[in-house]
Amino acid sequence: MTRDDAAFAADLAQQAGQLLLELQRTSGLAGKELGVAGDARSDELLLRLLAEGRPGDAVLSEESADTDARLSADRVWIIDPLDGTREYGMPGRSDWAVHVALWERGVTDPAITAAAVAQPALGTVYTTDDPAAAAVHRSRPILLVSASRPPEFAAPVAEAVGGDLQTMGSAGAKAMAVVRGDADAYLHAGGQWEWDSAAPVGVALAAGLHASRVDGSPLTYNAAHPYLPDLLICRADLAPDLLAAIAAA
Repeated sequence: MTRDDAAFAADLAQQAGQLLLELQRTSGLAGKELGVAGDARSDELLLRLLAEGRPGDAVLSEESADTDARLSADRVWIIDPLDGTREYGMPGRSDWAVHVALWERGVTDPAITAAAVAQPALGTVYTTDDPAAAAVHRSRPILLVSASRPPEFAAPVAEAVGGDLQTMGSAGAKAMAVVRGDADAYLHAGGQWEWDSAAPVGVALAAGLHASRVDGSPLTYNAAHPYLPDLLICRADLAPDLLAAIAAA
């Protein structure tokens, strides 16, 4: 390796983010058409950069055909070239992201050893090399959920911990809001895939946050079927209360 994996992930996420911003400015596209173009162009760039920089590694991408080759690989890059496609196509929205994560065999689950989440509209890239998450303790925790697919248990859980529900766009945007201290937890149970959470989970854990399935079990990546339907990312001190409230809901 000629470059650190975390720095490499950050570079890829940043380059893809810049491409997506430029596409917004110059393509003349909007809405769904812009989102489709952004997905394709970002995926093309990330696959090319990975082939050049890490030619021996496998890749699992939301926007490319999956193959069994990754199941026997020791290193697999799990990427979401544009997380929050709908939000990206809407003028003025910043809650979309680019995810780049590295899974390595033989490492304790979730086995994400390097990751980066870019939020291009905010001019920010979060990586596993970042410092600890912001230390914010509110009297009423802010719990982030999907606007379109909030968990059925969201309201009773918020009530149980004395918190308030808020909605936000992409998974990466919600997870990084917790890292920044803008929110205290991100709950999801409406169905996701590995590329939706791998990079956010890697960054969140590196920052000292809690990340698990909603039943508290570990998140497992590079599975034969990469469906990973639920997720909890939160302040570590809040995790026991949230997990208990989810179990009781």
